[in-house]
Amino acid sequence: MILAVESGGGGLGEPVRARRLTQDEGRKLQQLVRRGKHESVRVRRALIIMASVSGTPVPAIARLVAAHEDTVRDVIHSFNEIGLHVLDPHWAGGRPRRISDDDEAFIVVTATARPSTLRRPFTGWSLRKLAGYLATDADRRVVIGRERLRQILRDNQVSWQRTRTWKESKDPDFDAKLDRIEEVTTKFRQRCFAFDQFGPLSIRPHHGAGWAPGGRPDRLPATYRRTYGISYFHGCYSFADDQLWGVIRQCKGADHTRSAANAPASAANASNAGADPAPTPHDRSDPVNVSGHRTRTAAGLRHGPSGSPPAPRLRS
Repeated sequence: MILAVESGGGGLGEPVRARRLTQDEGRKLQQLVRRGKHESVRVRRALIIMASVSGTPVPAIARLVAAHEDTVRDVIHSFNEIGLHVLDPHWAGGRPRRISDDDEAFIVVTATARPSTLRRPFTGWSLRKLAGYLATDADRRVVIGRERLRQILRDNQVSWQRTRTWKESKDPDFDAKLDRIEEVTTKFRQRCFAFDQFGPLSIRPHHGAGWAPGGRPDRLPATYRRTYGISYFHGCYSFADDQLWGVIRQCKGADHTRSAANAPASAANASNAGADPAPTPHDRSDPVNVSGHRTRTAAGLRHGPSGSPPAPRLRS
């Protein structure tokens, strides 16, 4: 656990920061942030963890999630100790428990087993079938309602899921590249920026609601012909300035990424000349498709600075 304490020299120690995420933890947090409701406790805590892992200081995280700095530090410390269990805090209170920890473990084992192995004539458990089996089991009888059963399964990270594929990096230098990324974003923040794409964007009608005569709702024309084509949004983020900007383009290309890479320098030159320091909007491009020779050379992705290892090539 990382603590911000005074050192022997009179200064402060390392700032509070979450530990490095595993690939599985990173996927779960990204999925939660993208699909969850932002007013929920789980999403707010996931935002705190992801922001801390990326090197964002505690005061900035507190402003982002509209929370007190001490709350942000408590969440980070708890994550370093217990991992993703910090997303579901358990507050004290309420009547004594009627279902013990052993009962919960038995419920989880039963739910994750195939019904055919327990001599039940169906292929999957529903909450009603599972509760009925638990209430009539001869070895261990557990009487539980369907809602409480759902809560126990959720608390133990058991959910109804489809079969999915997965992938994990096989790069033997994966950790070394992450170390290099953290070193660069920590020591040279004024020279770092992130960019990503969102698209393709298209304008299409969405169903609404309103008062209309029975059987005669308002109708919108379908978009069989899209004369204006599609667009892409390119967003850029400056580490040093803590500033986000972007622009919409009609196509993709490596030239747009190179123009975005020059945005921080252009803004600094304009500021020194007494002009408006706001960066000029630049285009977006998917980092996966940024493989041109000029782009990699300009960004220093092929050869690192003198005396240092090559900078890692980032992919989304």
